[in-house]
Amino acid sequence: MEITESTQTRTVVAEFLGTLLLVFFAVGAAVLAGEYIGTFGIALAFGFTMLALAYALGPISGCHINPAVTLGMLLARRIVLRTALEYWIAQVLGAIVGAALLFLVAKQVPGLQTHDAFGTNGWGDRSAVRLNLGGAFIAEIVMTFLFVFVVLTVTHRVAVLGFGGLAIGLALGTVHLIGIPLDGTSVNPARSIGPALFAGGGAIAQLWLFIVAPLVGGALAAVVHQITHPPHEPRLIADEAAADAAKPDERV
Repeated sequence: MEITESTQTRTVVAEFLGTLLLVFFAVGAAVLAGEYIGTFGIALAFGFTMLALAYALGPISGCHINPAVTLGMLLARRIVLRTALEYWIAQVLGAIVGAALLFLVAKQVPGLQTHDAFGTNGWGDRSAVRLNLGGAFIAEIVMTFLFVFVVLTVTHRVAVLGFGGLAIGLALGTVHLIGIPLDGTSVNPARSIGPALFAGGGAIAQLWLFIVAPLVGGALAAVVHQITHPPHEPRLIADEAAADAAKPDERV
């Protein structure tokens, strides 16, 4: 299918809108309802929002809504550099607009603190368990690796089809269950950039880690995925391997 200007516009708008909604609803759950729903509720908010958006926008843009996922897709040669650049710009702008809308709502809640908080990520004194810098870096790499690896595995080239959205939503919810007490869970540079710009303080000073580490995790996922799921090779090999192993030795 020929890629028209209209198609490119639709995909970029989908990435902008998806990232905006992810930040507003999922980060919003942490900012506005965190004390009522706890870590489990926040993780569900991220997972369910991702699940819904994967089905709503997956057929249009692939619903990356995450620069680390886009980097994984680029390294896996499923998209070209121009598309990746367009997606990255749309994702960051969408996260900023989503955070701005959330900030407007948060300011209407009496006594709600947003400075150096606002659903941002952090380590040391800004971590619930006081995780240090090295621990946060490793955690973000591993969590992003899992998420991007799942996305690469269940997607058909770029689009999200069938039950792929369910696996993607579950993966994001899972990494948040583990990561929220550690560093607030990023696994998404755009999701970290948007809220940090409005939180200020330590959120800005520590933001670099939540840009670099997820991108490293996404790149590693793409490399490993090329080994476990090489292009043009059959994916359903477990049954075949088991059947071959179970065959009686026919050698005389």
